[in-house]
Amino acid sequence: MPQIKAAICHAFGEPLTIETVTLAAPDTGQIEVTLKACAICHSDISYMDGAWGGVLPAVYGHEAAGHVSAVGDGVRGLQLGDPVVVTLIRACGTCPSCAGGKPVACETGFEGSPLSRTDGTPVHQAMYTGGFAERVVVDQSQVVKLSDTIAMETAALLACGVITGVGAVVNAAHLRAGQDVVVIGAGGVGLNAIQGARIAGARRIVAVDMTEEKLAIAKEFGATDVVLATDEKPWRAAKAATGRGADAVFVTVGAIPAYDQAPRYLASGGKVIMVGMPHSGGMSSYEPVMLAATGQGMVGSKMGDVVISRDIPWMIDLYEQGRLKLDELISGRWTLAQINEAITDTRTGSAKRNVIVFD
Repeated sequence: MPQIKAAICHAFGEPLTIETVTLAAPDTGQIEVTLKACAICHSDISYMDGAWGGVLPAVYGHEAAGHVSAVGDGVRGLQLGDPVVVTLIRACGTCPSCAGGKPVACETGFEGSPLSRTDGTPVHQAMYTGGFAERVVVDQSQVVKLSDTIAMETAALLACGVITGVGAVVNAAHLRAGQDVVVIGAGGVGLNAIQGARIAGARRIVAVDMTEEKLAIAKEFGATDVVLATDEKPWRAAKAATGRGADAVFVTVGAIPAYDQAPRYLASGGKVIMVGMPHSGGMSSYEPVMLAATGQGMVGSKMGDVVISRDIPWMIDLYEQGRLKLDELISGRWTLAQINEAITDTRTGSAKRNVIVFD
């Protein structure tokens, strides 16, 4: 079993430590991937801070890409050397959710981890990936084969942030051409929701964020109008831009005030798409009579409700056509040894996506 370097979380809220760990060989239906890149998602940081609980010690990181370096029994369609994007979406393929076309909601529990410390102590493979490491062993259902034309650090973004944002628009909201959209939060996921709305043919795309800097970036990605969230009753400016309110409001941040305000941006018959994840225990409030009286609704969107073998290839095609911005999402490239500095930079909120790049 190979020995690899990994960034381990031993205590919530504390810096990660770079250690040598043991990686088990891939079992039936699994593959080993030698990583070239792994992006830092705010979900990783929330987990590392203890926002949603979890098992420690653990290796986080779930937006990864690399090359297949070992293959277990029963694996089909993949071979050594294949470039792949690695997602956290592990699907059994047979439970009611998988059979119904919703692999992101797979109901089968998966146990065990291929990681252990050199003394044999188990190390949790967080989000079925453990991408802050030189190699990972994952189920074949978690990967999509790539072409040789896309850079690994670019491909890694497709594992979560891009599919979550774009997928929320096309899969969860079923946005139609000519409809109006509000996107609350112009971070990594929000920018991709903006891109998804642009690609889907939205008439007006209103970005709402706390800073002028991020709103300027939102316009580069396709926002037609921008509103400062710090304004008094910002939904009024958004409604002025659309003329009637939004057909879909995407909440892409895990902030309770954003959820409290989201229904105020809606037009009659519109719906709030709940993408951002607040900390466990966070509570939001709204006036249900207003939603009932106006035919409005609220729906959750996990990972953009994607089917990765269907959705990632067409997103890559859009990227190769120049219609989906991916390279522009990368704010900085860091080594594994610099991961704590990269996490600190990500916490500032100014970074779109910081990427750990492996030699």
